Amino acid sequence: MKSIALVTSHAPSLVAFRGVLITDLVTKGIQVWALAPNYDQETREAVIQLGAEPVDCSISRTGMNPVRDALDTMRLIFLLRRLKPDVVLNYFVKPVVFGSLAAFIARVPYRVAMIEGLGFVFTETGRPLSYQRKLLKAVVLRLYKIGLRCAHKVIFLNPDDRAELVGAGVVPHSKTWLLGGIGVDLQRWRPLPHVIAPVTFLLVARLLREKGIEQFAAAARQIKLQHPQVRFILLGGLDDNPGALSERDVQAWVDEGVLEWHGHTAVAPVMAQASVFVLPSWREGMPVSTQEAMASARAVITTDVPGCRQTVVDGLNGFVVPPPCYDLRGNYQCNSMALAAAMLRFVEQPELIEPMGMASLEMARKHYDVREANKRLMAVLFDKDVKQ
Repeated sequence: MKSIALVTSHAPSLVAFRGVLITDLVTKGIQVWALAPNYDQETREAVIQLGAEPVDCSISRTGMNPVRDALDTMRLIFLLRRLKPDVVLNYFVKPVVFGSLAAFIARVPYRVAMIEGLGFVFTETGRPLSYQRKLLKAVVLRLYKIGLRCAHKVIFLNPDDRAELVGAGVVPHSKTWLLGGIGVDLQRWRPLPHVIAPVTFLLVARLLREKGIEQFAAAARQIKLQHPQVRFILLGGLDDNPGALSERDVQAWVDEGVLEWHGHTAVAPVMAQASVFVLPSWREGMPVSTQEAMASARAVITTDVPGCRQTVVDGLNGFVVPPPCYDLRGNYQCNSMALAAAMLRFVEQPELIEPMGMASLEMARKHYDVREANKRLMAVLFDKDVKQ
């Protein structure tokens, strides 16, 4: 029996992002070990239900502590030597770097790294990089180079991230593979009736500044001055990331009547209330939330940045707008005018909602079927000679 170890720094992602993949692997008779550091009982049981074996391992999700990272890598080496998987798939930054290194030292026969997104340190903000950020980017690039040198194949979700790391000399192009979106379950995410009145905009994201939440709130404020009936819904839980918004920030918008905040909750019931999905992010790998919205037949407004721009054909299934940025003096610019203008197109021309939503659905069926994505991914994982 062939076996694979999935290594992540966040256990819930195994269910949310790798659940269908695990099921498809198990169906093919492949032993799946799911390695993660922060299992709770609910997640552990969900992974078991998928057919995988949950395995506790120590990997910090954020921060840079060389001593801890070295100890975690040593523990992971011993763990992989004990499990003896045929293949390892590392995803998220720490597993890609230290998991790939550990798998190399543990002599796992085939090692694959998946870049889910390069994150804020690689995000263009419209201002020169500070010394600290230059140093951090240099360190991250060096760590990626160490980790990816230990991988046989490196999977990217969008071409911009691949070009960035190939251009920086971190990984040779010949070792890379462009997957596109990881896809969504089209049996679960089905087209929903279109909501024409009241026009309702939905943003689903972790409550981080770089997700464009401030831009969303500012645009909502502008629109409500003329169209108070329009709804703006925010879904997302609080985060301990340094760039996170506080509960007080979000509650202020709610108290002002600018938007509705539902916290971290099930997306599907709220998606049914939405006319248009909005993600004004600064940078993404390939956002699953947008793929879910497209499969639900929702028009999309997003930003012209890596990962986001790939999901919208401007004027066909939605609109693409500039992201927020900093000016040359280093002042943060919310840049909500373009987002508000795109939203107003749907408010003033609600007849756009249905055809653009149907265009999203067609694109989702063509490009974001999780089972088709998994076929391509499993070909990479178990066919070393697969060509793109």
